Amino acid sequence: MLIVLALATLSQVNASQASPIEKILEMISDLQSKVIGEGADAQKEYDAYAEWCEDRSTQLGFEIKTGRSEVEELKATIEEETSSAAALSAKIEELSNDIQNDEADLAAATKIRAKETADFSAEEKELTTVISMLERATSILSKEMAKGSAMLQVKSATSITEALSVMVQASVMSSADASRLTAMVQTGDADTDTGAPAAAVYEGHSDGIVGVLEGLTEKAEGQLDKARKTESTSLQNFQMLKQSLTDEIKFSNADMDKAKKSLAESQEKKATASGDLEVTEKDLAEDINTKSTLHQDCMNAAEEFELATKSRGEELTALATAKKVIQEATGGAAAQSYSFLQVASGADNAAVRFIRDLARKSKAPALAQLASRMSSAMRLGAGSSDVFAKIKSLITDMISTLESEAEEDATQKAYCDKEMSEANAKKDDLTAESNKLSTKIAQDKSASAKLKEEVSTLQNELASMAKAKSEADQMRAEEKATFEKNSAEMKMGIEGVKKALSVLKEYYAKADKSHGAADGAGSGIIGLLEVCESDFTKGLTEMTAAEESAAADYEAYCKEDEIAVVQKSQDVKYKTKEAAGLDKNVAELSGDLETVTSELSAVLQGLDKLKEMCVAKAEPYAERKARRESEISGLKEALQILESEAALIQKTTKHTLRGSRVLRA
Repeated sequence: MLIVLALATLSQVNASQASPIEKILEMISDLQSKVIGEGADAQKEYDAYAEWCEDRSTQLGFEIKTGRSEVEELKATIEEETSSAAALSAKIEELSNDIQNDEADLAAATKIRAKETADFSAEEKELTTVISMLERATSILSKEMAKGSAMLQVKSATSITEALSVMVQASVMSSADASRLTAMVQTGDADTDTGAPAAAVYEGHSDGIVGVLEGLTEKAEGQLDKARKTESTSLQNFQMLKQSLTDEIKFSNADMDKAKKSLAESQEKKATASGDLEVTEKDLAEDINTKSTLHQDCMNAAEEFELATKSRGEELTALATAKKVIQEATGGAAAQSYSFLQVASGADNAAVRFIRDLARKSKAPALAQLASRMSSAMRLGAGSSDVFAKIKSLITDMISTLESEAEEDATQKAYCDKEMSEANAKKDDLTAESNKLSTKIAQDKSASAKLKEEVSTLQNELASMAKAKSEADQMRAEEKATFEKNSAEMKMGIEGVKKALSVLKEYYAKADKSHGAADGAGSGIIGLLEVCESDFTKGLTEMTAAEESAAADYEAYCKEDEIAVVQKSQDVKYKTKEAAGLDKNVAELSGDLETVTSELSAVLQGLDKLKEMCVAKAEPYAERKARRESEISGLKEALQILESEAALIQKTTKHTLRGSRVLRA
């Protein structure tokens, strides 16, 4: 009965349980596997570290080379900008001096022009007053000579001075006007360049006095006309000089503004380059220092790896020797001492059932496959000493696999977060840069188009002015031809009238006074001829004045047109140059925009790939993480169950052995 009970008890024990010797051998084997695994892991780590050393050394070499190149470029930029700033400063100083000189010249010219204007106004006023007095005196003398009694006093005067005194006494002229005319006549007598005969030549001849006054009038009018022409020429010359100086000041100011702007940009570039140079030199020094210590660190790691490998080899040799000795020396003793500890196990146990339940709950095919492999191992390993070790190894391997996958997922998520953040930041920077360049290009294009439109308008105005100038030239030529024709006819008429008057006066002066009626008719004809002569002379004078006025107007128009053409041509030149500069800037900015657009396109493509890899997943990372943690926790619990079963088997085996001893007793 006791034997049956013992056999029943033995049939209830799970799987076969290794003896202590077998457990020792198993532990040695596990330790060997662990040492070998550690060696493999260490080899992987060392290989990775060696590869990192090589990559890091290469990377540092590139960084040092790039840093040195950047240092040289930054130094060249600083030197270039320093030279450019010096040149711009010299240009600004030169332009400033030019502007000061032009402003001083303009101020001096303006002052001279003001004096010339004042002198001309005084001279014009004086000559106008004199001409008016002479014309009035001539008119008065002519009228007085036509009267009876007054003519006797005038004719009895021995000089122009006495004649003027008579006119003052007759209250036909003020004493002030007479004094001024007397002074002018005396000046005329003393002036040998006038060509006017002395006043004494006309002593007792009223006609001679009138001729002297008319000669003085003509001289004064000539002086007035000369003064006006001189004033007109001076004014036009001043206007041209003023326009030229104003343009030079304007363009010099524009050039100085551009030079100042360029100087500020050059100084800013220099300051930026200086700051970048300081940072780059610091980074370069750090890279050189890092590279100098990298080789020593890598050599130390290699020595440590060799020592660890040698130590593991010695440990494996010792374990193999111990295992061989135990197997060869303890076989019989173990068979005699632990034959009743080999127990069979069922086809399944609680650990397998637990993992199957966990696989069903989590719907994990890998766990279901693990449970199947555990069950197969138990069936096939019945009676074997290492069945529990195999099952434990299966579970441990699955836990390691799940933990590795979890670590890979976490690394992948960190990588995705980092790359997505950097890609989005770069996309934002490139988008802002693209918008900035697009805005600047649009502004420059608009400014260039406006300048070109202004140039086109100016060119149209220049064409219109050229056409108007041509028409004015033609009209002036026609007016001059008409004047020359009409003035020639008028002069011919005057000469004819003068000749007729001379003939009639000479005839009637010698004719017999008994022919009173004929003398009266002759006097009438002479009077009419004199009226005709006066009318012809007046018409010629008015015609000449009109021609001179038209010529002066034409000349003034030509000067103004010339000034306007010069000004507009200069505007066309500078606006065209500025528009060309803007077009060149647009071309350069367009190239920059194209580069930025290409970079942005590449960044967007990379971002799409990152989104496809990191975002578009069927199962979110959080869910995968929670599921995997649940699986790992379940596997660890299965290990605890397995270890509990092993402990139970050991306890049951001890009781069985004690029962066997009792039976034998």
